[in-house]
Amino acid sequence: MKKIFLLAVFIPMIGNAQFKDLIKKGQSKISTITKTNSGIDISAGLKEALNKGVTDQVSKLTALDGFYKNEAVKIIMPAELQKVDKTLRKLGMSSLADDGIKALNRAAEDAVKESTPIFVSAIKNINFSDAKNILMGKENAATAYLQNATTKDLYTKFSPVVKQSIGKVGADVIWSNIITKYNAIPLVNKVNPDITDYVTNKALDGVFKMITVEEKNIRTNLGSRTSNLLQQVFAMQDKK
Repeated sequence: MKKIFLLAVFIPMIGNAQFKDLIKKGQSKISTITKTNSGIDISAGLKEALNKGVTDQVSKLTALDGFYKNEAVKIIMPAELQKVDKTLRKLGMSSLADDGIKALNRAAEDAVKESTPIFVSAIKNINFSDAKNILMGKENAATAYLQNATTKDLYTKFSPVVKQSIGKVGADVIWSNIITKYNAIPLVNKVNPDITDYVTNKALDGVFKMITVEEKNIRTNLGSRTSNLLQQVFAMQDKK
């Protein structure tokens, strides 16, 4: 009878101790959720790779012709304005159409220059809840995660920067001239495009494309892993 009583007393105590131990283990796991058994911080490595993309690749977009002469990200007239482009060229106003396209790209180049800190901050604050899966994913998995997680907020911050840049480089005047001339042509459907929205989205697309270039480079080119952390983290990917 005493044995039964003792068991009745100690079993809950053992269970409670085990429960507390599980809580401690869970708390420890939360604090090291992106670390491997060897202490490698995968999340920090992915953030460094994305920051490297901004530093090494996105910065190229801020130079003169960074968008305009880069076919991967060059901004052309929006689809709904292709008819505007064709009509202007038919009427001998090709230079005006070309100026319009160049102005869009100049605005993007200037805006990205002014907004680089926005992208750096977004990367810094991103929470990689499943860093290992991202590391072992596709060659653009980290960039895609960043894009999906931040595009809405980045658009909100980036749009006023683009609007300011459009005015700074004179794209607003050029496009106002284009639209005025086009709408004055008999029998055409009048247009009034939101150039700020268009350039904002295209500039964001360009930024993420260039970050993808660097991510792929780090994943496939050992020489691009320029820090011990990048080497350690992406060496894990090499073994998959």
